[in-house]
Amino acid sequence: MELVTLLPLCLFNLVLTVEGFVSRPDSYTRKVSLEYNPGRNNTKEAPGLDSHVNLLHIRAVGHNDTLHYLWSTLGAPTVILIHTNTDSSQLHVNWEKLLSGNFSHAIWIEPVGAVLYSTVVIFSKIYEYYDARNMADLSKTPPSDFYPTYDLADFVWDNINETLNYQMLTGELRGRNASQPFQNGSVSFKISAFKMTQRDPILPHLLHNANTTKLEFVIDGILPQGNCSHFALEMVLLEKKEFDRKLETIRTIDDEYTPSIFQMAELVAVPRNRSDILSFLQWKMVAYKSPLALREHSLPCRQYPIQRENGTTLTSRMVHAFFGDGLEDYNVFAVNVSFGLADGVFYNSTRYLTWSVLIGYGDPVKDTFSILVISIMAIGLGTPLLLLLIGGIVVCYKRRNKFSDYEPIN
Repeated sequence: MELVTLLPLCLFNLVLTVEGFVSRPDSYTRKVSLEYNPGRNNTKEAPGLDSHVNLLHIRAVGHNDTLHYLWSTLGAPTVILIHTNTDSSQLHVNWEKLLSGNFSHAIWIEPVGAVLYSTVVIFSKIYEYYDARNMADLSKTPPSDFYPTYDLADFVWDNINETLNYQMLTGELRGRNASQPFQNGSVSFKISAFKMTQRDPILPHLLHNANTTKLEFVIDGILPQGNCSHFALEMVLLEKKEFDRKLETIRTIDDEYTPSIFQMAELVAVPRNRSDILSFLQWKMVAYKSPLALREHSLPCRQYPIQRENGTTLTSRMVHAFFGDGLEDYNVFAVNVSFGLADGVFYNSTRYLTWSVLIGYGDPVKDTFSILVISIMAIGLGTPLLLLLIGGIVVCYKRRNKFSDYEPIN
């Protein structure tokens, strides 16, 4: 076999070698199920009674543990993430207590000692501000340029049960308030759960696994309070005092799945004086101004430093229903994310905005190079080296033949 014919085989082996050094998506799976208003007998109630009461329980059972996600609009839209050390842990709800004025500890997990970790994310407020200089930067906006805040605890929410897809593991919380801007528009939180590692088929093509759920935040059709409006979303998080929250920006050289986007934001929960991660929020720093979510519809999003809050400001009934009234042992953090392009168009141009974020337990999902990118890298970097190697072998081979033809004189 001639050396030249070995080149394709060598390149193929090089691709396999490089691929072996790149981490592959994990193959861990969970058995995932959805349950609407668990334990509540809605058939005995009058039509329309408490129609805005939404409690979606996502139960993700692993080999020897369980993740419980509790999504609700009792107050501002809230998700409670609970991790237990058994695959048989069960959620219990005292509905009479939850819907009364004394809702402390109306929600609990059994067995009680099985809970290893729990955290809360509250989507509390939407800010709209007049961006006269079109900088799309919340931190540079004077207080006088903010319009009245939309407090999501004051919204009325549609019945999520009408949107649940038990096979696709999806649902949608859609809300409105009585103010003029929302007469023909809405705010939605589209929820997706996952059994295994997959990548979203639409932009921004987030990579998720069995330890995550995805939230898609949508503002659709609301009438802005000004022609130069941008929006921002406030998220409030609750952690035990021995845990902290850190906001990090992860940079990458690969924009294969989200063209022109090279940054990922991660809001992680970590124990003090340790580096292991307990939970996370993860998003690519991009939003979209159209339901099609095409590249030409992309808008940058910007996150701002973490702020510590007072626990008395929490507007989610779910927090007190699970954690109780005494929140002295917890830290409350707030993070704002704004949407818009400096010197770009305003919300009024399309009256649509969508942004996706992953919420999960454990380490954030790490994006990896695809086989295509690995192959291109291997061929681009490996071909010159292989040619040099083959050239060197050929030169040595010819020199050896030259000296082997020499007959010594006796």
